[in-house]
Amino acid sequence: MREIASGRHADAEGCCHLALAIDGGHAPTLNLLGILALEARQYDAALQWVSRAIQQDGQPQYFLSLGTVLQVQGRSDEVIKVFDKARALGLESADLWMLRGNALVQLQQLADAVSSFQRVLELNPQNWDAANQCGITLQRLGRIEEALAYLDLSDALRPNHVPTLMMRGALLNALKRFDEALSICRRAHDIEPGNSDICVKTGIVLRTMRRDEEALEWFELALALQPGSRDALHDKAAVLTKLRRFDEAFEIYRRLKDVHPSDALADLGAAHLNLLLGNFDAGWSGREARWNLPSSYPRFQQPMWQGEDDIAGKTIIIAADEGLGDTIQFARYVPMVAALGARVILAVQKSLLSLLSNTPGISQCIRISEATDLAAVDFHCPIMSLPFAFRTVLGTIPAPVSYLPAPNPERIQFWEERLGAHEKLRVGLVWSGNPNHLDDHNRSIPLRTFSQLLGEEAAFVSLQKEPKAEDKAALQEASQILDLTRQLTDFADTAALISCLDLVVTVDTSVAHLAGALGRPTWTLLSYTPDYRWLLDRDDSVWYPTMRLFRQRERRDWAEVVEQVRAALHEVIARRTLSSDDPER
Repeated sequence: MREIASGRHADAEGCCHLALAIDGGHAPTLNLLGILALEARQYDAALQWVSRAIQQDGQPQYFLSLGTVLQVQGRSDEVIKVFDKARALGLESADLWMLRGNALVQLQQLADAVSSFQRVLELNPQNWDAANQCGITLQRLGRIEEALAYLDLSDALRPNHVPTLMMRGALLNALKRFDEALSICRRAHDIEPGNSDICVKTGIVLRTMRRDEEALEWFELALALQPGSRDALHDKAAVLTKLRRFDEAFEIYRRLKDVHPSDALADLGAAHLNLLLGNFDAGWSGREARWNLPSSYPRFQQPMWQGEDDIAGKTIIIAADEGLGDTIQFARYVPMVAALGARVILAVQKSLLSLLSNTPGISQCIRISEATDLAAVDFHCPIMSLPFAFRTVLGTIPAPVSYLPAPNPERIQFWEERLGAHEKLRVGLVWSGNPNHLDDHNRSIPLRTFSQLLGEEAAFVSLQKEPKAEDKAALQEASQILDLTRQLTDFADTAALISCLDLVVTVDTSVAHLAGALGRPTWTLLSYTPDYRWLLDRDDSVWYPTMRLFRQRERRDWAEVVEQVRAALHEVIARRTLSSDDPER
């Protein structure tokens, strides 16, 4: 009607009522009144008018109107029922499938929602909204490559839609297709040069590419456009830390806290920076701010022990709260808790159960998923909070040569038989960490670079579980590396294999902690500004007496580090040839 097109809704409504005076069951008029009521946010009236239209004539567009009203009312379950009823009547509509998909998203039934959006595209391949929602929903499901394909389609259907571009850039960055991600971010910036968020996202991609100086420029541009941007400030502080401009990073964290006193991320950033610099008092206490952030840590009813309560005669659960390597590193504190007279239950990740089940001082070792099921517990303590509970400083770090239970002799014999004669120095290798780790781009080394230290003078054994796609081909080509990892079932198995080796050479990952905790000679390769636990500019570890650290210099060149390791390895092999001594003696 011309009245609706021109915005004269009152006139349109009047015409509708005149029409109903002539024919009270005229379905198109009833539906139109429902649409007018919907636009006026008179949802109950809209529902009544549309329901009357459907009673008169079950046309697909009327079901669409009904589903739209129910959707805006948040009645997603009823939207699905409307869709099912329409389908039972033989109706097939792209718009109805779109409504169904949106309702399923609201109901968190994401996989089914994807199927609905895909059906929309089968019926109408030009439907931009379906392509976009399909990509977004697949991203939420973690199906990144599929999500990217639909967002590529979305971009083709509506070029230069900035939110779509930014989502595509984020997915490409997650897939480590950095050059493409950067190109898309710059394209978005050309479209909206005043958009601070685009500048932040561009800086994040550059950070991931280890182009920190360029990333800093983009974060500064973001702050010029939006001076109070918390995201830009946090990212700028992080990149300043990587550049070792620590005073400036601290100043940003102070600025964030002045404006946002409850900013736990600022507390955590400053805490990690303090730990990196060896300021353990401020560092460990500051890390407790993590409890003000979302966490998968179990929800205990009992109070958290922080070192102040007397726990003699009490039962305490010590529970893993971060990564596998973290659990291994801080398991050293568990016997210290038991020494205070407590009954200790250790709750850890499934893959660590066998390794840690015989930890001295514990009465029980369980999966972390079972931690809240136990009765008669007095306290709990996250394992990463134990350094704070014991008020650890550099001089009081508990650092025995080995603190893990000895590996199973039968498993050691199993690996000895597979390794064969011990005629050469046996060197275990790990070149890559968890690809989902936020700092993986700084910690991992491509195998083609890492393999430069290979030679015929030593026997090299892979300890690398689940190598990345780009490393699999390189591993097949590296005939000097014996790969037995398919037979590694858990960390206890890995510990037994490590016990058969003379040396472990690894990047910063859980195997570094495992080898160090077993007291095995371990060489760890670190980025220019590493994780806080490795401190700065020293070649030993305050946590592991048998560990040697090899660090990137300011050039941040892994090839240079690998060459240092290769030279050191040749020295060890030469000494072994002369004296058959232990490689670290």
